[in-house]
Amino acid sequence: MSTMKPTGHTRQARVLFLLLLFAMPLAAETGVPEQALARTFSDADLQWGPCPSFIPAGCEIAVLHGDPAKQNADIFFKVPGGGFLVPHHRHTSAERMVLVSGQLQVQYEGQETVSLKPGTYAYGPAERTHTAVCESPEACVLFIAFEGPVDAYAIEVK
Repeated sequence: MSTMKPTGHTRQARVLFLLLLFAMPLAAETGVPEQALARTFSDADLQWGPCPSFIPAGCEIAVLHGDPAKQNADIFFKVPGGGFLVPHHRHTSAERMVLVSGQLQVQYEGQETVSLKPGTYAYGPAERTHTAVCESPEACVLFIAFEGPVDAYAIEVK
């Protein structure tokens, strides 16, 4: 049985929060009714920003809808293909996901590894440690709907 302990919670949460705030301008209060929205991960006007520092370079996040500091924000999470490893981490929020491109192996603590293919839905419970590997040659893009504020905390696995 591995022993897991959180590392750098406060600093990483603040870094992620600031990165996401600068990755997407906040909507101004205009009095105009909210507009419907449709996006693809290849839209040229998406504003991609870096992932938390514990995830290797090449990882990017684009905020699609909502304020990442509040409940119910939606993002695209993109990592390079060819075996890119997303280190063990957890979120304070549950996450609802659909793989948009690539093939992604996901393993939650205490569960078997699952291989997601485009169109696959996955649910990740809050506070559950997990890791992922993009096993396809092309990038893996994951749509994630967070129930609570968007965050990610590195977990040291011993």
